[in-house]
Amino acid sequence: MAKSKYEYVKQFETSEKCLKNTWLVVRLDGRSFHRFSDVHGLEKPNDYRCISLMSRCAGEVMNEFNDVILAYGQSDEYSFILRPSCTLFGRRATKLATCMASFFASSFVFHWATYFKNVELQYPVAFDGRAVCYPTSTNLRDYLSWRQADCHINNLYNTSFWALVKKGMTGKEAESKLCGTVSSDKNEILFTECQINYSKEPEVARKGTTLVWEEVIEEVPIRAPNNSDPSTEPTDSNSGSSDGASTGVAVKEKQQAVTRRKRKQVVELHCDIIGDGFWQERSSLLDP
Repeated sequence: MAKSKYEYVKQFETSEKCLKNTWLVVRLDGRSFHRFSDVHGLEKPNDYRCISLMSRCAGEVMNEFNDVILAYGQSDEYSFILRPSCTLFGRRATKLATCMASFFASSFVFHWATYFKNVELQYPVAFDGRAVCYPTSTNLRDYLSWRQADCHINNLYNTSFWALVKKGMTGKEAESKLCGTVSSDKNEILFTECQINYSKEPEVARKGTTLVWEEVIEEVPIRAPNNSDPSTEPTDSNSGSSDGASTGVAVKEKQQAVTRRKRKQVVELHCDIIGDGFWQERSSLLDP
């Protein structure tokens, strides 16, 4: 940046650096998504096209900012986890939040038509972002447990509410019926009045989506060397001979040979992250 007498205005900027050696969580939330869902006619209580689109966007964020070790999403939100040792963008809170929020939103618009083939996007979508520091791995796990518990509570209520509405109740009547109920009451209402076994509902709705990096083995074709030296070409002009046929088969087999290699890719899971099982299977996730 060129120096000038006006450069002093930079002194008014604040760095807002996140505390060192703490876990970083960048959480993105859809702005006015109730209105967005109504305008675009999203299915209630869950539109699995939108859930898939959100997960696609979160995966794009992880591939773009591969310091992110895990993402968890439900409803119109996604949380991205970075290690205490992470130095991405100098740990500047505004830079982390704005870059991830803008990239997520642009991915949402970019991939919209893939998941909503017959629904035109009526206006630009927006996501707000915030960066929060958590000093210990216990705090981090409690944060993620809070978000997954929130997923269960909200989804059970929404499933019950919309099941009652679809049976003929008005919104106010459904709200009144559910007012003061606990989880067991809602499960009973769903089962006896709506013939819905909540435990059989898709796990993605009940548990949200967890994205992690996992090592996979992929097969990569090995191309046969392209040797253009005429001296290596067969000298037999009889193309129909058995030797020529054998040579052709050998070349074809060589061209179809593959090698295996390891690489990391983002994997989508719909599982419990409150209990210890998930973390015991992936103990390296909590390495600082």
